[in-house]
Amino acid sequence: MSEQDPGRQPTEEELRAAYEAELKRVTVDDVVVQTIVSLVNLGGRKAGLAPGTEDERDLDQVRLAIEAVRATLPLVEAQLGPDADRIRDALSQLQMAYAQQLGGRPGGAPSAPEGGGEGGPGAEEKPGDQPGGPGPAQASGRLWVPGQ
Repeated sequence: MSEQDPGRQPTEEELRAAYEAELKRVTVDDVVVQTIVSLVNLGGRKAGLAPGTEDERDLDQVRLAIEAVRATLPLVEAQLGPDADRIRDALSQLQMAYAQQLGGRPGGAPSAPEGGGEGGPGAEEKPGDQPGGPGPAQASGRLWVPGQ
């Protein structure tokens, strides 16, 4: 067959064969997991969490990324093993960032406490806003309120 010639471009037939070999190897689980990781990373970028991405902030895109991860994660969670915890943690951080940023927007989050304009780093230290402290979803680290 063809030996590797560094200056030669692969033929269309060789590319097709390589693509077919890759499709045989890849599973749907692999694609779903990669999609979840990509959505979490892109959501973080659209939340402006990565240095230098503050001007890319788009909360509608962040919400869509969160909803997509929440819908697909249960499909592959069992196969992820200990990696599932890391993905859930990253999703929780993204949800918290979204909720904090949405709270600072005019109109705020539907579940935001009244007077949410005082939100910020110490916002969770206002026990009068919600009797008894954080609700069960927030306490479990699986907070997601908007769009339930």
